[in-house]
Amino acid sequence: MLHAPDPIQDAMTDANETQSPDTDADLDTEADIDTGNGGDERPQRIMLVTDAWEPQVNGVVRTLSRTVEEARAMGHQVEVIHPGLGYKTIPMPTYPEIKLALGARKDIAQRFKAFEPEAIHIATEGPLGMAARRICVKWKLPFTTSYHTKYPEYINARFPFIPVGLGYAFMRWFHNASGRVMVTTPSMRDDLAGRGFKNLTAWARGVDVDLFNPDKRFIGGEDVYAGLERPIYVNVGRIAVEKNIETFLKLDLPGTKVVVGDGPQREELQERYPDAVFPGPKFGPELARWFADADVFVFPSWTDTFGLVNLEAMGCGTPVAAFPAHGPKDIIPGSGGGFINDDLRQACLDCLEIDRAAPRAHAEKHSWRQCAIDFITNLTPHPKPERRRFWRRLRKRKTLY
Repeated sequence: MLHAPDPIQDAMTDANETQSPDTDADLDTEADIDTGNGGDERPQRIMLVTDAWEPQVNGVVRTLSRTVEEARAMGHQVEVIHPGLGYKTIPMPTYPEIKLALGARKDIAQRFKAFEPEAIHIATEGPLGMAARRICVKWKLPFTTSYHTKYPEYINARFPFIPVGLGYAFMRWFHNASGRVMVTTPSMRDDLAGRGFKNLTAWARGVDVDLFNPDKRFIGGEDVYAGLERPIYVNVGRIAVEKNIETFLKLDLPGTKVVVGDGPQREELQERYPDAVFPGPKFGPELARWFADADVFVFPSWTDTFGLVNLEAMGCGTPVAAFPAHGPKDIIPGSGGGFINDDLRQACLDCLEIDRAAPRAHAEKHSWRQCAIDFITNLTPHPKPERRRFWRRLRKRKTLY
């Protein structure tokens, strides 16, 4: 039985091997099509590995799915390895919507071999991400990662006996093996650099300004908040302890507080705050109306790395009130689209004075096309000569592990 190959080492010892002119014709098509960068770059074959994917509904999945959609529209071939490919899965503890795929490493290796990617991106630190990382390190394949979630803080919020420092030790180990770590904002980059992370670069987010649009406000004269006292302060997202929603609900504000979404803390908060409204989860155009018909969007989280919902609210013309946390402090100051303040109540009240045209104008600066271009620019493709020798030798292997 063959052991795990080390094709790069094999190739380096045979660097002068004569290559048949048509051996790798299928690997490097030099077609001149628009790749989103003025036609200066040819299309790439990109492998994305993620534990977070549809039908999950969250900011990470929206970011990845829209990036893939835009990259494909630019002519790139993108294959996604995700939990829905037939793997045995178990629900993630405390977050059952996320399915953790088990025993996938051999299948991932086969998919690598079949697709022969030029660039590999590992988006999450779950079982699929761990398996892909192990393969890349073992085969000496260059890869990039992205830092979407402050898991050390998330885990500590749920399990206080697990130190934040221990979580960051794991995250450093996972990400520092990559050629580049894509993070959401400059402040997040600076924070992680101070914690010993390497090769950091910012990768901004986008928003669908057609879906999240001021035209959704009071459609046909109807108000989704009809009968509730205004002003309306809304939060949208997963109702869980790490989102700090209770801090929002404790605020002494005129009007009505609304929490749109679902999650493990919903029932508890409904019982403790009977004056707040919990309409459940909303999606698509209906969700856009709940953003648009509100007066202020409130984002009390300290643990998110960006907060895509902030841009979605702004797209609808709704100003955002938030703490000066990573994400809000990068996109709100100077935008005219909201306020950040350690006094969240004051930020909410200040937002009532904002012209709704200002948040909309700021959201229009964040396109998913630019998000995808930045993602592709940040990748670290395998150099062509080494790549050709690598995959040619790997094709000859019948057993990968």
